[in-house]
Amino acid sequence: MKTGTKKPTWVVDKERGRRAEARETVWLFGLHAVRDALMNPKREKLRLVLTKNALDKLEAAVAASGMEPEIADPRRFDVPIDEGSVHQGAAMEVRPLDWGKLEEVCISGAGLPLVVLLDRVTDPHNVGAVLRSAEVFGARAVIAPRHHSAPETGALAKTASGALERQPYLKVTNLSEAMDELKAMGYVLIGLDGEAEVTMDQAVASAGGRAIGLVMGAEGPGLREKTRETCDVLARIPFAGEFGSLNVSNAAAVALYAATRA
Repeated sequence: MKTGTKKPTWVVDKERGRRAEARETVWLFGLHAVRDALMNPKREKLRLVLTKNALDKLEAAVAASGMEPEIADPRRFDVPIDEGSVHQGAAMEVRPLDWGKLEEVCISGAGLPLVVLLDRVTDPHNVGAVLRSAEVFGARAVIAPRHHSAPETGALAKTASGALERQPYLKVTNLSEAMDELKAMGYVLIGLDGEAEVTMDQAVASAGGRAIGLVMGAEGPGLREKTRETCDVLARIPFAGEFGSLNVSNAAAVALYAATRA
């Protein structure tokens, strides 16, 4: 009689997680987010709900996508998004984007040899703004841990104002391991810390033209100890005034500018 081999718990959990991810969908909303998703051939689109007014504004994008929209009464816009969301009469159910493997994107992806790593930044509005800045400054990717980070949501997409469709947002199982992988690829990892002795300009200069990873922590707790230890250098953004603090999305924009200016 043949006996089966029981799979280890971690293997079962991993397979279950993959099946759950395969079933996962996201509702995007707002004219910009929906238009850019419609125009993105890499985005798997499932359902499109528009008011007549929104359809008039998105007509070209809808035609290019080949989707058949459901026309909704603006007084009863019945889609599963948070109450109070500014949807502008446009919502679309999609699958999350798959940008590929960390190594492929960070070594040979489009853009500058520059990435942003987010350590437990969970606010979708902050992450959306970081994605927008990363796209503006030509970064190759924004990287975050799969858990304890902002998931791909309608709120994030709306804040990103279309950048979510173009700027790789990579989720990794373990951030410190991903950081070690980046270092093996030749990246210099600069962690932002308001109390660091080195300034951002000095840290960028010391990288000597090598690829740069900017590591940002959540507001309040900042970088976790393991994340700090894995960085090559900690740097601060110098402030002229007494109130020396920026939120993570603003700090990311300043750091990206400093990195690209070199």
